[in-house]
Amino acid sequence: MTNRSLPPAATRSMRRAFVLPLLLAAALPSPAAAQSAPAGPVSELSGELRRLGDSELLGVYAARGYRPVWLTPAGALAPGAERVAELVETAAIDGVDPTELPVAELSSALEQLRREATPAARVRAELALSRAFVDYVRAMRRAPAAAMTYEHASLRPNVPRRADALWAAASAASLDDYVSNMRWMHPLYAPLRRAALVDGGDMAGIDPAVRTNLARIRALPALGKGRTILVDAATATLWMYEGNRAVDSMRVVVGKPTLQTPMLAGYVRYAILNPYWNVPQDLVRANIAPNVLRRGVGYLKASGYEVLSGWGSDAAPIEAAKVDWRQIARGDGELRVRQLPGDGNFMGEVKFEFPNPLGIYLHDTPDKHLLREDQRQFSSGCIRLEDAQRLGRWLMQGPLQAASDAPEQRIDLPEIVPIYVTYLTVRPEAGRLAFGPDPYDRDGVSRALAQSQADTGSLVR
Repeated sequence: MTNRSLPPAATRSMRRAFVLPLLLAAALPSPAAAQSAPAGPVSELSGELRRLGDSELLGVYAARGYRPVWLTPAGALAPGAERVAELVETAAIDGVDPTELPVAELSSALEQLRREATPAARVRAELALSRAFVDYVRAMRRAPAAAMTYEHASLRPNVPRRADALWAAASAASLDDYVSNMRWMHPLYAPLRRAALVDGGDMAGIDPAVRTNLARIRALPALGKGRTILVDAATATLWMYEGNRAVDSMRVVVGKPTLQTPMLAGYVRYAILNPYWNVPQDLVRANIAPNVLRRGVGYLKASGYEVLSGWGSDAAPIEAAKVDWRQIARGDGELRVRQLPGDGNFMGEVKFEFPNPLGIYLHDTPDKHLLREDQRQFSSGCIRLEDAQRLGRWLMQGPLQAASDAPEQRIDLPEIVPIYVTYLTVRPEAGRLAFGPDPYDRDGVSRALAQSQADTGSLVR
């Protein structure tokens, strides 16, 4: 059964959402203090925010002692400020309607600052940048994203409060890095967006497949400080992230085109060592039953299979000779067949469960030769691992060892780990766009690749 309890990461996020407003409220100057605020940028910034009725951003500035976010102490634009204008002006690529953003207001304020660096112009530019930035970040997180099945609501990207969006930028170690690399998004987003603008030239020149892939990445949240798994079914690759950095990767086998691995998100919660393999009904009908009819019931024992009375926890083994295997081969009935743990078990030595309504999980495999193929779409939807032990050590933060030879030994992870399974057919490569592969033919990239290779012999354009 899927565990629907709220994960610790979500609890911490909710706690921060309550604590930050309290801290900001405590930092707000009292009415008397505001009246006696010294003349100059502080009082002008405070007064303008109060005039605009922007109490959320007022709280952020008050907590910072009214130090500007986007201007240097000398009044010049800080590194990263110009990039805000660039992002806002090209927001259409993010699925954002530019009319929702204060583009004209920001452009006018920055132009005035370039003409005359007066205190009033500085205050206007500072606030225009903050308001444009928070509106843009929130609009991006509301923008259409690709459909993904989320096991828990805490796995979804969230739309930050205005104060939280500005606070994150203001408290970043490097404002330029935070804005340039769009740290409020998944780390794959900004590089693909930059490459799309280089290759597309303008909004009209952006390839539809690029827009589709950006929407898929928008379905992923920004990464925190913990561990995260990302699986790309298009390239059949798994990455292990620690914070924003991919620290390891491996090849995987994913679903064949007729049994595609879906886009979904869950929490890897535990490992099962020495697992059984419950054979899917289509394979019982297409493989197991014909082999029994051809080779006799001895085939089952030789291959490590047993037949069970049902699907419940109280199911018991039954005699294979009493089963009407011709009926099963015709597809006229269901039969539970499972493979015992052992060297030939299709689950290998371990499987990693992230409970989800689609029944997908990660598992070891004895068919290592399939992992050497360039195209690795061979499974019935689940994800087979190149090195399950290596992933296990990373997940467990230590050795992954069975206590005995007993089947189905459950070992809980020391900390649950989010996993996101997506499908990316376009990637940035040396600052340009590289297309393919597209094994499920969702984006038409395979056809475009064939034509591109015929014309230029290159994947990059």
